Order: sequence, then C-alpha cells, then structure tokens
Amino acid sequence: MSASTTTAGAEPMSHRRTLEALSGLLLVLFVAMLSSTVVSTALPKIIGALNGSQTQYTWVVTATLLTATATTPIWGKLADLFSKKVLIQLAIVVFLLGSIVAGFSQSAGQLIAARAFQGIGVGGLQALVQVAIAAMIPPRERGRYNGYLGGVMALATVGGPLLGGLIVDTSWLGWRWCFFVGVPVAILALVLLQATLNLPTVRRQNVKIDYLGASLIAAGVSVLLIWISFVDSSFAWVSWETAAMVGGSLVLLALAVWVEARAAEPVVPLSIVRQHTTALAILGSLAVGMAMFGGAVFLGQYFQIGRGYSPTEAGLLTIPMMAGVLLSSIVAGRLITRTGRIKPYIVVGSIVLVAGFALLGTIDHETSLYLVGAAMFIVGTGVGMTMQNLVLAVQNTVALKDIGAASASVAFFRSLGGTIGVSVLGAVLARRVTDQITHDLAAAGVPTSGDGGGSSNLNITALPDAVQHIVRAAYGDATGHIFLISAAIAVVGVIAALLLKPVTLRNSLDLPDSARSAAVAADAVDGAPAIDQVDVGPTREGAPTRG
Repeated sequence: MSASTTTAGAEPMSHRRTLEALSGLLLVLFVAMLSSTVVSTALPKIIGALNGSQTQYTWVVTATLLTATATTPIWGKLADLFSKKVLIQLAIVVFLLGSIVAGFSQSAGQLIAARAFQGIGVGGLQALVQVAIAAMIPPRERGRYNGYLGGVMALATVGGPLLGGLIVDTSWLGWRWCFFVGVPVAILALVLLQATLNLPTVRRQNVKIDYLGASLIAAGVSVLLIWISFVDSSFAWVSWETAAMVGGSLVLLALAVWVEARAAEPVVPLSIVRQHTTALAILGSLAVGMAMFGGAVFLGQYFQIGRGYSPTEAGLLTIPMMAGVLLSSIVAGRLITRTGRIKPYIVVGSIVLVAGFALLGTIDHETSLYLVGAAMFIVGTGVGMTMQNLVLAVQNTVALKDIGAASASVAFFRSLGGTIGVSVLGAVLARRVTDQITHDLAAAGVPTSGDGGGSSNLNITALPDAVQHIVRAAYGDATGHIFLISAAIAVVGVIAALLLKPVTLRNSLDLPDSARSAAVAADAVDGAPAIDQVDVGPTREGAPTRG
C-alpha cells in the first residue's frame, strides 16, 4: 500500500491572496489556449510561406492537440505526487521553448515538431491550473471564481483567430509572431506565479510513478487521434489501415486499463473514474469539448469562406459566443456560490447548448447575421454554464490528494472529445462541400478538374465570380449540417447532466474524514479498490501530519 497524505488541515487562502495567485494562473491559461486558436486564421499564410502540403496544414493543429490530450492525465497525476507550483512552472518552460522554436521554424516539418513539443506544455497547463485552483479554493467558493476562468477561455477561443488575422495582415509583424506573441505573457505569468502562488507541499514517501501506464495511455490515445486525422482522406473508413490503427489503439488502451487496475500509483485511478459523478462529468465534457473547439474552428471558416469576410472581420463576428460564455459563467458561478447547488445549472446549460446548436443547424450562406449571432450567444451561454462546473462537480466528490488525477481526467476527455469532434465533423464538412460543388458546377456547365473542387477551392479570390458563388454557397450550407450533428451529440450531455446526483458543495478544501470513510466503504461494497486513508491532523497551518 502506498503512503498517502491529504491536506485536510490546510486553511483556504484569503480573497486577496487568491486573486493575486489567480492572476498568474489566468495569464498562463490564456496564453496556453491562445496558442491553439491564434493560428487558425493565419495557417494558410504560414503553410504557404513554408511551402507545406495540405497534410502538413492539418498536422500543425493536430500535433498540438494530440500531445496535449495524451499528456494531460500524466500531468494531473504528477500534481498529486509533487509540488504543484514547480510542475506549473515546468509546463510554462516547456511551452515557452516550443513557442520559440515554432517561431523560428524553417520548414513545415520543423513547425509540426515544435508544435508537438509545445503541446506537452499546453497539456500540463490545462490540467494544472484547475488543480492549483482546487488546492486554493473550497468547492462552495470556487463558483464565483469560475467566471474568470470562463472569461479567459472565451477570450482565447474567440479572440485568438482575430489576433492571428491581425498579425498576418500587419506587414511589419509577419506570421512568426503568431508564436512569439505568447512568449512575453508566459514569462510574466512565470514571474507572477513565483511571487504569488504559495501552495502547501505534501512530502510523500515511497512515491511510485506509473511509467508503464502513462506510456500505454499516451500511445493508445495518439494512435487513435492519428487515425481520426487521416481517415477518409489518406485511406477509407473501411480499410486495413483503419483496422490496424483502431485495433492497435484498443489493444493499447485495454492494456493501460489492466496496468492501471494493478498499479500502486495509477496515472488515472479507476476508483475515481468509476464514480457516478466523474463518469457522468466525462460524458458531459465530451459535448462541451465539441462545442468549444468546433465552434471556433467551423464558425471562423463559415464567415471567411461561406460569407466572404476577412480573417479580422470573422474574429469580430464571433464575439457573441465569447459574450455568452463570459456572462453565463460569471452569473452561474455566483449563484452556485450563493446556493451551494450545482446540478441545476449544469442541466440548464446542457439544454441551452443543444438549443444553440440546433439553431446554428439552420444557417446557410444567406442567413441573417443577427440570427447567427443569437445562435452563437446561446451556444456560448451553454458552454459557460457547463464547462467549468463539470470539473467542479468532480472536484467536490474527491479527496484533495486525488484532485489532480480527477481534474485531469475530465480535462483529458474534454480535449479528446474536442479533437475527435473537430476531425469527424471536418471530414463530414469536406465530403458535403465536395459533393455539392461538383453537383453545382456540373449543373452550371462548368468543367471540373475531377477532384470535386479539392483543396484549391479554399483560395476563393483566384476563382471566377460564378465559381466563387458556388463554393461559398457550398461551405455556407454544409456548415449548418455539421451543427445539427453537434446538437444530436450534445443530447448526450443533457442525459449525463440529468443523471447527476444533486449535492451541496462542501466548504472545506478537503473531504471531511467521515465523508472519506463513507466513500471508502461505498467503494468496497461496489468492489472497487479502496482509497488509502491516513489519519490527518493539523499541526500548523498548511502542514498536515501522516498517521
């Protein structure tokens, strides 16, 4: 049995100290998310400047998502074993090095490698910021701070494409500043965290890191995401490549589950994932991940290709989604803090999310921008009410010693869901666009090259006016179809929210001893491995003792 400790005796930080520490955490969260969104509108110019291919175009984005998703649970588990502050600083350094190398890349291959390395740091920051906040603020009080997190995520998700468009449109900056722009912000965050973030470090003996489990999880997820990135473009859905990659991924993940069930310090504790609240939060996070990533990617493309707006204008037109996330996360967070109840807001948010996607499913290339804006605001409202609160619901049910693994598990599946959603919906969009362009060009008597338009159709300005109209209509009309699919998938989030148990958020940083004992007893009844317990008593502030 491994030696385990908790910090039940630790006192929550004061409001002033919390805001000081939160400033650095929010800065680093902003720059981590910005790194993924800022390239979305600049990528055509970046790949053109580096003479890259269409496959490399996709991998500049996918490489970061893949490594971030695969490493998130590993960072979360490390946070349960070592100093959270040191780990956050290490993730920032990894992110900084990746950003600098990406900015100096001389070829598309170098850029992809740098983005993959950068993604390791992004995965750490996504998980560790949530863990640090959980170690500072009790769940009952955490609601009012979630508005800040939601606002930062909304600003990065929607503001990133706008900033990327401005950078590449400014002659004296150039595309390399899409990667350099986050460096000074990350350095500032590093300095702020060193000065303001003071979390109690729990020293543990006989720590064992599950390297085998971590490797199997990373390999299994990576193979799956690689398959999703290439299926239906490089090879068919039904092919030997699909069988080999999907089968290999399932074998690796099955081995990971077997190892995790027997490891002394599993990267993803199965006793936590099997808990009622955590399992349902994971399902709900898949829908939210699709909303967060898919909304930014496909709406930006809709405005630029389907409606003919510039990258900067497309960024401005997506502001209603950012406003919805910001307002709803602040209002819901304060109401949760006041009442201590969280399920009603997650349920309402998930229903609103479905309604917003359903409304976006009606758009085409001539839809009023007021209607599109209203639909985006509704989607943003749903994201703001669910995204952070699903993590909070999980954090409320686990002991502080497991907060890293639990938080990272939700973030991992949200990122995985977003990656899968973007890849699958992108494949559906490409197929419908190709078919519609081919049909409409044939109906207009315009000869095609045989590829149904192909990737060259993205260079709209080089096409004749009549062909431009056909291409824009195809993209504008097909976008509505993929949002209808998103609405159907988001219904899973509603079901998961309805099945959540109604609870009152606790006021303590850690689970009370009685609650922990009950949780262990319940796990024992269910046949799950019991969570190690120790007698904890505060000897001095922030210094727990081992029993």
